Amino acid sequence: MEKIESENLLHRAFSVFLFNSKYELLLQQRSSTKVTFPLVWTNTCCSHPLYRESELIEENCLGVRNAAQRKLLDELGIPSEELPVDEFIPLSRILYKAPSDGKWGEHELDYLLFIVRDVSMNPNPDEVADVKYVNREQLKELVRKADAGEEGLKLSPWFRIVVDNFLFKWWDHVEKGSLHEAADMKTIHNL
Repeated sequence: MEKIESENLLHRAFSVFLFNSKYELLLQQRSSTKVTFPLVWTNTCCSHPLYRESELIEENCLGVRNAAQRKLLDELGIPSEELPVDEFIPLSRILYKAPSDGKWGEHELDYLLFIVRDVSMNPNPDEVADVKYVNREQLKELVRKADAGEEGLKLSPWFRIVVDNFLFKWWDHVEKGSLHEAADMKTIHNL
């Protein structure tokens, strides 16, 4: 956080929101060994594109989509063939800054990727403590519990930004099959 604050360092990130055919969102609880935000509940998968040719392609956010496919395999054990890169829909980008524990934190330009697929999983315990699918009402209850401090439940700051500002209206598009209509990759939401 010290370098983020003093040098305003920023990096690219992505956040995947994977829905099953029942339009339930897959959430993960980050592993206790994560440097930032351990044991915090968040969207399906969050990470960073690597500095490699396949993840630097800017056209149609292909590099970010390639990175998402790679990381979903690394974290959740979802086979790449179950997540075709062309089915990830880039919806928007957010810019945010969030401290984790005083020493570590995030300052990211976060690409938000949505996909609707039924998948098989084999979560990596070094990355993921738990997973669960939630419908809208279950997510609202999770948010309520986090706000009330119940069960020690915490949500990641980037996930909370998306929930508070976009997720429920985008969920309508997920169910209608009209996610492309909601996409706006020109705007960067500074939250």
